[in-house]
Amino acid sequence: MPSFKVDVPHQLGADAATERIKSLVPTMRERYGSQIKDLHEEWQGHNGSFAFNAMGFDVKGSIAVAADAVAFRGDLPFAATPFKGQIERMVRDRATELLKP
Repeated sequence: MPSFKVDVPHQLGADAATERIKSLVPTMRERYGSQIKDLHEEWQGHNGSFAFNAMGFDVKGSIAVAADAVAFRGDLPFAATPFKGQIERMVRDRATELLKP
């Protein structure tokens, strides 16, 4: 199964970055509502999991927030491989926006 990874550096510390990243799912729902469905997330401390359907494909993964970076990891169905770059870009762009000082 193909996977994706996105690392976004920040200077906020783990607590502040976690609070900001927790708003990622609701804002993605607003911004990309026509392309993304069934967004879900769960958090335990600075680690979270997420799931969504993008363009008809189920995507699942994890989020790990450290003091200086946020790491997104996930699995894609084989049929979604052509959209890997678009999914990574979408996550990176929104996370970068949220983590600005």
